[in-house]
Amino acid sequence: MTKSKKPDFRPNEFVVYPAHGVGKIISIEEQEIAGFKLELFVITFEKDKMTLRVPTNKATDVGMRALSAPDVVTRALETLKGKARVKRAMWSRRAQEYEQKINSGDLMAIAEVVRDLHRTDDQREQSYSERQLYEAALERLTREVAAVSGVDEAGAQKKVEEVLVSRAA
Repeated sequence: MTKSKKPDFRPNEFVVYPAHGVGKIISIEEQEIAGFKLELFVITFEKDKMTLRVPTNKATDVGMRALSAPDVVTRALETLKGKARVKRAMWSRRAQEYEQKINSGDLMAIAEVVRDLHRTDDQREQSYSERQLYEAALERLTREVAAVSGVDEAGAQKKVEEVLVSRAA
């Protein structure tokens, strides 16, 4: 069994957990579980009212990462300006791919999902499942943009929507 390298995250730092998005490390604690002492990151996801404990030596294995650099956020917003690339595969297959991209925690992949599923007023209506995936991707994107830019979520959402609207113009 290989020992994973302990990442160097600190309390009060924002991190991205792939399956849940942006969270804040509130502390690092030690707990005894099944006779083993484990050091755990305690991460809170304010909006979801959820607390997650991740063993420090497994954090990188599960895909936990620091927030994206500002230039990555800029590239993600540029991605939103591109033309939607919708494959001609069956919806169930595409939905699966979108779900994987959202849960990968990769900001660029999430931006691609937002770009591909965004609908303007003059386009056809989204199905329920399309809307669910779009909203999940949009929320992940805006939370990370907000955390990186240092603005509130409403400000980040406005910024993302402006980019999407400018694409349609």
